[in-house]
Amino acid sequence: MGTFKNFEEIEAWQKARELIREIYGVSKRDTFSKDFALRDQIRRAGISIMSNIAEGFERGGTKEFFQFLAIAKGSAGEVRTHFYIACDQGYLTKAEFDHLISLCLEVSRMIAGLMTYLQKTKIKGSKYKCT
Repeated sequence: MGTFKNFEEIEAWQKARELIREIYGVSKRDTFSKDFALRDQIRRAGISIMSNIAEGFERGGTKEFFQFLAIAKGSAGEVRTHFYIACDQGYLTKAEFDHLISLCLEVSRMIAGLMTYLQKTKIKGSKYKCT
């Protein structure tokens, strides 16, 4: 894993983008879309994954990036919980649920991998470069 020039290069961000597209796809369907609280919450949590990866990267420091990745990983857990609720309410088929959970777990693993990398690297981020 090397350095990134922008957050769009980060595979975890790219996969989180795929996840949020899927979230919007299933949550705009008739029965799911009428459950306003769940629909809005799962969308916000999905958006939080992408946004925190991007914001942490843009902060320019490794420690801050790690902190924002931890928040993003927590949001991935929140999204998984919402998928269970949606499945229990009959908003998702078993196949959809399995696919979405798998995608969510993949995002979470990717974030965890990036966090492990940041803990081990000597790169401190652009904020800490000597001029």
